[in-house]
Amino acid sequence: MKILSNADVAELLPMAEAIDVIDTTMRGVSDGTAQLPLRHVVPVGGANMMGVMSGSLAEPSCYGVKLVSLFPGNPDKGLSGHRGAVVLFEAETGGAVAMMDAGLLTAIRTAAASAVATRALARPDAERLTIIGTGEQAEHHLAAMLAVRPIAHVHIVGRRAEKAAAMAVHAGHAYPALVITHGTDVQTGIKGADIICTVTNSATPVLQGAWLEPGQHVNIVGSSVASKREVDADVVTRCEYFFDYRPSLLAQAGEIVEGLKAGAFTESDLKSEIGSVLNGAPGRSSAQAITAYRSLGVVAQDLAAAQHVLDRAVAEGRGQDASF
Repeated sequence: MKILSNADVAELLPMAEAIDVIDTTMRGVSDGTAQLPLRHVVPVGGANMMGVMSGSLAEPSCYGVKLVSLFPGNPDKGLSGHRGAVVLFEAETGGAVAMMDAGLLTAIRTAAASAVATRALARPDAERLTIIGTGEQAEHHLAAMLAVRPIAHVHIVGRRAEKAAAMAVHAGHAYPALVITHGTDVQTGIKGADIICTVTNSATPVLQGAWLEPGQHVNIVGSSVASKREVDADVVTRCEYFFDYRPSLLAQAGEIVEGLKAGAFTESDLKSEIGSVLNGAPGRSSAQAITAYRSLGVVAQDLAAAQHVLDRAVAEGRGQDASF
């Protein structure tokens, strides 16, 4: 078995490669070539949870499981909110062939998925980005958006002013050509934005549909269980609303579960999986339309990214070899 660390993942899964991997993967998800049981979540005390995600892919040919702890308080301790491992198996005899750190891999593949959706749905000339949230996903989403659109101005919105300011300083050092501003008010922060990414741990909406403007694209990323929702029902009704995987959407997206129950909209009001758009289904209808991509984070993304890391590790002689 190949054991791969956080440092290995960072080296072997650069954002540009991750975006290409996820693009191929989501096409396969919508083609029906992946087996994706819904995520199993176990409460482990307070707001903390353990997630178990398993699946198999035809392209790349692999199967495996992600075991991940979801600890929303970790960033305040300088740790990732997602900690765990991805295990890959080989198809010939069923043996485990690789285990790697799940925290960074999750962060990269999630941002890469938003980049794939943004490339498919956002206006080509989109250059003003607002990121709502200041954690690990905010940093990776900045890199991902820069990879697919000509971003020139970034506004960072944080619940705490000092966190937003700190991220702005960090981003300014990393990307000195960008104009970077920051604040704490979401409604003000999204005015004039072309792309909006919500990457918070909030259990209640931080973004309201009434605030959105024609031509915007929204990536809704931070909440992945039905009890939480970063956006209100008006976001769904105002947007051409796309998503990663319909079964996950209907079971785990809080704004969808609650909105359908309340009759705010019907399932027919929802558009299609992003993989279907990549495969030729209609996407953004016009430059003035408001589009949204709802990311639940299917395990197909983890497995494809992990297989990419493993293939590069074998080719480059990275990682540690261990036997059971």
